[in-house]
Amino acid sequence: MARKNMHSAQPEGVSEYSRGETAGRYTKKRKSRGRHKVLRNIFIIIAIVLVSGVGAAWAYINNINSRLSAGVDSELRESLTETQSGEPFYMLLLGIDKNEKRVEGSYGADDSAYRSDSIMLARIDPTKKKVTLVSIPRDTYVDMGVNGQEKINAAYSFGGAAYATKVISDFAGVPISHYAEVDMDGMAAVVDAVGGIDVNLPVAVQDPYHTKLDLPAGEQHLDGKTAAKLCRARHAYDNYGGGDFYRAANQRTVIAAIAKKVLASDPVTMANTVSEMANMIKTDMSVGEIVSLASQMAGMDIENDIMSGQEPTKSVYTNETWYEICDIEAWQQMMERVDAGLSPLPEGEQADTDGISASLPGVEVPTPNDGTDGSAGSSEGTSVVEGSDSGDSAESIDYAGGYSE
Repeated sequence: MARKNMHSAQPEGVSEYSRGETAGRYTKKRKSRGRHKVLRNIFIIIAIVLVSGVGAAWAYINNINSRLSAGVDSELRESLTETQSGEPFYMLLLGIDKNEKRVEGSYGADDSAYRSDSIMLARIDPTKKKVTLVSIPRDTYVDMGVNGQEKINAAYSFGGAAYATKVISDFAGVPISHYAEVDMDGMAAVVDAVGGIDVNLPVAVQDPYHTKLDLPAGEQHLDGKTAAKLCRARHAYDNYGGGDFYRAANQRTVIAAIAKKVLASDPVTMANTVSEMANMIKTDMSVGEIVSLASQMAGMDIENDIMSGQEPTKSVYTNETWYEICDIEAWQQMMERVDAGLSPLPEGEQADTDGISASLPGVEVPTPNDGTDGSAGSSEGTSVVEGSDSGDSAESIDYAGGYSE
């Protein structure tokens, strides 16, 4: 009788796996659970990193915002006019050059003692991607009511940013929605942050006794230090007339050149630039608003869609002081064009600084009104008038008041 194979058949319901096979399957299952645990831990770590990254980004943005808004108080914010998203708005740009230490008479030694060295209105149209820059000479003679008749740059000394905004808004006849105060000492850092800027100099810029600037005519790539000097070098243009007018025109060109580089930059460069800006700019705008505006303006034709001009004035010298007297009718006509999104100057008309002050490369440089032979030029579109030396007081000068629509 044949011996039965004890392994040839198994009782019903008994697993077909041996002890070894069962152990192997258990091990496989345990490894699978282990992998799930590892994956779970990885996801937890990624989540922690993401949360930490968001926290770090939030802290970074808050740090920039706190630096941007330093010194921007509630009084200033209340003086600004709200604007709708995408609508054109005006921004006041004040350049405060503390190197010149404009402390006069009874003014104190704190920041309020400094007068605004450069005054510029910027009309920004995000929808049409157009910007208009209008310089207001710091020596413009205006009526400040209870503070009397004074140079317009004294408004900052009398009441800080809020008062300066009100005075300039009344004088220009337009609402101001945003404010930026630029420390001219920090201009170099911003230019360096974008890798320098390119400008065209129709004439050589030589200022051996003040800024020590010595640049030949032609296209130039400027680093931050040199660009800052160009924004200060008014005495380089003494042979052409009022140096402040040429300096203001150069400042408008430098701003346009910075905008050109920022709008063409990658996100990292733009972030670095905004961070550098926060060290030299006080503004009511947050980093989010700045980046959003830059995104809206991306792709604009910098050479053609940044227009500029300057308040029309005549120069008067009295009591050993220069004043700029506004041509009210011409000023009103200019601001009406600006408010309509047009060039500050009528078609075919050019400023006296054209062909002498810096311009962007690629922009057609017109022949200057007075040539470039070193002969004295006039102020922006008006003749230079020297007052009598008979001792007339400044109060006897006809001042430029504001106007309303």
